[in-house]
Amino acid sequence: MPIKIPNGLPAEKTLTDENIFLMKESRAATQDIRPLQILLLNLMPTKITTETQFARLLSNSPLQVELELMQTDTYRAKNTSEEHMLKFYTTFDRVKDRNFDGLIITGAPVEMLPFEEVEYWPELCRIMEWSKTHVFSTIHICWGAQAALYYHYGIPKQQLPEKLFGVFPHRAEQNKAMLLRGFDEEFYVPHSRHTTVLRRDIEKHPELEILASSPDAGVYALATRDGRQVFLTGHSEYDALTLKAEYDRDVAKGLPIRVPANYFPGDDVTKMPLIRWRGHASLLYQNWLNYYVYQATPYDLRQMEAE
Repeated sequence: MPIKIPNGLPAEKTLTDENIFLMKESRAATQDIRPLQILLLNLMPTKITTETQFARLLSNSPLQVELELMQTDTYRAKNTSEEHMLKFYTTFDRVKDRNFDGLIITGAPVEMLPFEEVEYWPELCRIMEWSKTHVFSTIHICWGAQAALYYHYGIPKQQLPEKLFGVFPHRAEQNKAMLLRGFDEEFYVPHSRHTTVLRRDIEKHPELEILASSPDAGVYALATRDGRQVFLTGHSEYDALTLKAEYDRDVAKGLPIRVPANYFPGDDVTKMPLIRWRGHASLLYQNWLNYYVYQATPYDLRQMEAE
């Protein structure tokens, strides 16, 4: 089944060229089925790139998915045209009375700030609180995961000695975790962050379950035991060249940055990166849609509030 995207979204051409099965709004309106309603709160500065990355992952499923894009109202994008944002993005005030099968809260380049000093922190807190009654399952990514763990459970983030940057091997800690069903014993995930959350702080909360971790990158995947909240500290959605773009950007700015680990063959930045995470990224989001969303969400989304 396809993913339904807004008519004219720039991701359409990229995904069509990749042979991804898409459906425009006009065609989806003629089908008598209920697609999964997924809301993407896009906090990344590269809006169009991030839209495309998540649309690609959500499309690789036998379920029909309707993707809606949301931005914060208290902070406006500086790297994406206002025309694009007005055409394709909604705001929290416009959706707060609706219910969604799933919500994805992305990372954001604000990890060096205390949470309370982030310009849109009060608005994000309202969205995270709202998600507990209006969304069946929420995935939080990287800084979004740290923000949610702090808001919901008081778990602090910790500064790393240097940026964690590269593609790292991970192993499942819960062999029967539905989110990791079908994974190999070892799988790779890209990371790009200056902060982390500590295992000992997570383990103080019995309602949270650590699903996967890495000797180098620490805890990667954790979730509440009912699957209503999922936290991912890495970026499985990244494109093949996303880390390269970040590396080139920091080099151009003269910032101290190591070559991303396990990424360029032989750490030779002139060679094409080696992609080792794409299959598991696709499976991760298929599992989330199937087991944490589709199998459990009520057909009538209004029942969520009643429950």
